[in-house]
Amino acid sequence: MIENKNLNKIVPDTSAIIDGVISEIIEENNLDYPEIIIPEAVVSELEHQANLGKSIGFKGLNELKYLQSLEYDGKIAVNFKGSRPRNFEIANAHKGEIDGMIRDLALNELATLITSDKVQSETSIAQGLDVLYLKPKINLKELSISKFFDDETMSVHLKENVPPMAKKGSPGNIKLEKIKNKAMTFKELQSITNEILEIERTDSKTYLESEREGSLIIQSREYRISIAKPPFSESYEITAVKPVVKIDLEDYRLSDKLMDRLKNNAEGILISGSPGAGKSTFVQAVAEFYSNELGKVVKTMESPRDLQVSDEITQYSPLDGDMENTADVLLLVRPDFTIYDELRKSRDFEIFADMRLSGVGMVGVVHSTRAIDAIQRISSRVELGVIPSVVDTSIYIEDGEIKTVYEVSMTVKVPSGMEEADLARPVIEIRDFETDDLKNEIYTYGEQTIVMDLDLIGKNDSESHKTSVDKIAEEMILRKIKKIIPKSKINVEIVSPERANIYINEKYIPKIIGQNGERIADIEKEIGISIGVEAIKTEYKKSGGQFEVDVIETKKQVILDIGKANHGENFDVFIDGDYLLTATTSRNGEIKIKKGVALSEIILDAVEMDLKITAIKK
Repeated sequence: MIENKNLNKIVPDTSAIIDGVISEIIEENNLDYPEIIIPEAVVSELEHQANLGKSIGFKGLNELKYLQSLEYDGKIAVNFKGSRPRNFEIANAHKGEIDGMIRDLALNELATLITSDKVQSETSIAQGLDVLYLKPKINLKELSISKFFDDETMSVHLKENVPPMAKKGSPGNIKLEKIKNKAMTFKELQSITNEILEIERTDSKTYLESEREGSLIIQSREYRISIAKPPFSESYEITAVKPVVKIDLEDYRLSDKLMDRLKNNAEGILISGSPGAGKSTFVQAVAEFYSNELGKVVKTMESPRDLQVSDEITQYSPLDGDMENTADVLLLVRPDFTIYDELRKSRDFEIFADMRLSGVGMVGVVHSTRAIDAIQRISSRVELGVIPSVVDTSIYIEDGEIKTVYEVSMTVKVPSGMEEADLARPVIEIRDFETDDLKNEIYTYGEQTIVMDLDLIGKNDSESHKTSVDKIAEEMILRKIKKIIPKSKINVEIVSPERANIYINEKYIPKIIGQNGERIADIEKEIGISIGVEAIKTEYKKSGGQFEVDVIETKKQVILDIGKANHGENFDVFIDGDYLLTATTSRNGEIKIKKGVALSEIILDAVEMDLKITAIKK
C-alpha cells in the first residue's frame, strides 16, 4: 500500500510502463477509477524500441494494452496527452529532452509522476513535482544460453537454421562440436536476445557494450555475447564466449629470471598470440599478480569488458565511445599498471604509447601469429626512437603456454648484414630474454622501417646469393622506378652497399634520368645509394633461342618489343612458359595488340604479376 501520494491522477514514464508497475499499483491500492495519463513521448519510445525488435518495447506496449482492458472494464480512465518528440528531442534523448517532456506534462496536469528511473525521480523532486519512485525489478535468473555450456565449453555458436555448435577443450586443444541435432529457429534466437536485453536493464553486472544496426555486444557476468542479424549478417546468429579456467601466474611455471623482470623491470609489456591461444587467461593472471601479490593499483581498458578479474581491479570501457577519453581519466587516476585489451587499430597503439610515456605501467594484448609481430605492429605506428621506452618486454603465448619472451633495447651500430661503417644508425635490438640471443633488428633504411630477421642474415638466396639487405634495397629501387614506368620490364642489380644499376628499355632512360639528371638524383637521395641506368640488352638464350620480351603499353595498344633486327619474322610468345600466341613482327620488330581484347588483358595481368613473357623464332 502506498500512502501520502495523490494516485487519482498518474503520469507514468517509459521505465514505469516497461516494468509494469502501473497495473500493480492500481490492483494493490484499490484505487477508485484513477486517471492514467500516458505521454505520447512514452508511446513513441516504446514504438521505436519495438521496431528495433527489442523485448522492452513489446513489453511496454503489452502493458499499455492491459491498461486499456482495465479502462474497458470501468476500473480506470486512460488518456493519451502531450506531443510526440520531434527530431531535436529524439537526437538529444540521452541529454534528457524526452524525460523533460514527460515531466512538463505531469506538472501541467498536476499529476503524480511515477518512474523506475532514479535520475528522473531526483530531477522531478528538484523541480517540485509530486513523484513516486519505484525501484526497478531485479531478475537475476540464469541466462538460458548458459544451458549450452558445460565445464569444457569455451564458446557457443547459435545460428538460424543450423544446429547449435560449441568449441570445447583448452587453448591448443580446441574442437568444434555439434551439441544438438535440431537446428535453431529465428524465434528461439530472438527469445534468447530479448531475455539478455531484459536482464541488461536490471543487472548491474550486465552491460550493453555496443549497439549498432544488426549488431549487439553484451557482457553479462562471465559471458561475452555477440549478436548479429540482418542487414549486418545474412541470418540471425548469437555467439557466447566464457572463460573455461582461471589460472594463477605461478601455474605457468615462469623462470626466476622472468618472474624477477615482471616484478621489478617490466613496465611496457606486450602479450601476443593467435585467437584462442590463451592470451586473455594469461593477462588475467598477470593482472591478479600485480594487484594481489605486489599490491599494485591495476585498471583495465577493454571493449568489451570481458576479462575475469577480482573486484580490486576496476574495468573501464571507452568513455563516450572513445578510448582516448578513458586514457585521459586514467592519467588523472594514475594506476601503477593498466591492462589494454586489446590493441588493434593505430589509435590503440598510439594511446598505449602515450600512457606509457606518461609513466603508467602498461600491459597490451595483441593478436599475432609470430613472436615478432606484436613489436613489428607497434614499430609501424610510433616513432622508432621511443619504442624501447614504450615496450621493454614481449611475451608470445601459444597453446596456453609461454613460447617466447623478447627483451627490447636500443643501440647505435651498423645493422647486421651491412658492412660500411658510415651506415651506422640507431637500431632496436630484439633479444631472446632467456638466452640473450639477438633475434631481430629494427631500423630505418631510406624512407622504410626494416624489421630484420637475424636468422636470415648470411643465408644464400637460391638464385643469386643476395643478402637480405640487398633484397631490401632492390625492392625499394624497383618500387620507385615502377611508379615512373609501371608497365615496363625493369631489372635491378646491387653492385655494392653504395651503388646499384637498373636496366630498362632504352626508350625510357631519359624519363628515368629526368631533366639535367634531377629525377634520378632525387631517387638516389631518397634511397641513399647512387644508381646507374643502362639499357636492357635483348639476347637469345642458349635454351632454343628463347628470350624475354619487353612490354610497352600505350593508350590504344599493348606492344611486345621483339627488336628491330627481328622485323618480318614469325615468333611464338609464351607467358611463364605457357604458349600464348604466334605473330609476325612489324618493320620495327614489334607485335601490336589492340587494348581491350582478351590477349592484351592477359599480357597486362602477366606484367602486373611479374610473370616472364618470352618469345622464340619459329
